[in-house]
Amino acid sequence: MDPTDTRVAAVREVGPDAVALDLETPDGFVANPGQFVKLTATVDGDDESRFYTISSPDVEGSFELTISYDPEEGGAFSEYLVNIEPGDTVTITGPFGSDFYEGEERVLVLAGGPGVGPAVGIAEAALADGHDVAVVYLDEAPMHEERLAGVSSAGGQVFVLADEDAVAGAVAEVYDDAQQLFVYGFADFIDLATEAVEAAGGSTTGAKVESFG
Repeated sequence: MDPTDTRVAAVREVGPDAVALDLETPDGFVANPGQFVKLTATVDGDDESRFYTISSPDVEGSFELTISYDPEEGGAFSEYLVNIEPGDTVTITGPFGSDFYEGEERVLVLAGGPGVGPAVGIAEAALADGHDVAVVYLDEAPMHEERLAGVSSAGGQVFVLADEDAVAGAVAEVYDDAQQLFVYGFADFIDLATEAVEAAGGSTTGAKVESFG
């Protein structure tokens, strides 16, 4: 979709230094959890843009983006998004990306930091389809804990970890070659997740991987 204006429907805190934005879905916008959009807004007279991955299980009526920020090092755009209010207008372009949920019957999502956004969206979508779900999430300050608890109570396997040394053990407990593997996070987490999968006797060949830089 070409750049399209849409309204902010809601803003919620979803963890330490993290908010979720619900955006009204423009006519004709179709996307799946795990895809991402370019979000643009005018800040101090200049257009600023960042890419954010969709963190809702669908885009019917509205869709969610999860925004994490550093209160000490965040720039003007982060400050703007933290203080955005329902009714404000932003511009979206997209969706982009090919590493998203496509109805796979068995899903394993490995997420680091902001990768929890697509992780919860994919997990909820897969559970709604009646499919098997496992999530391994590494973060010292977890986000979306309420939704992760919901995934667990609905039958998904969920590991929320603060210590990277625990990732390999969690992956070994849930890894299965028959699963579709998703990996979302920064480059150092991608490397950690790859090592954990290989230690479990598996491979990231065929995995859907999105590095956030």
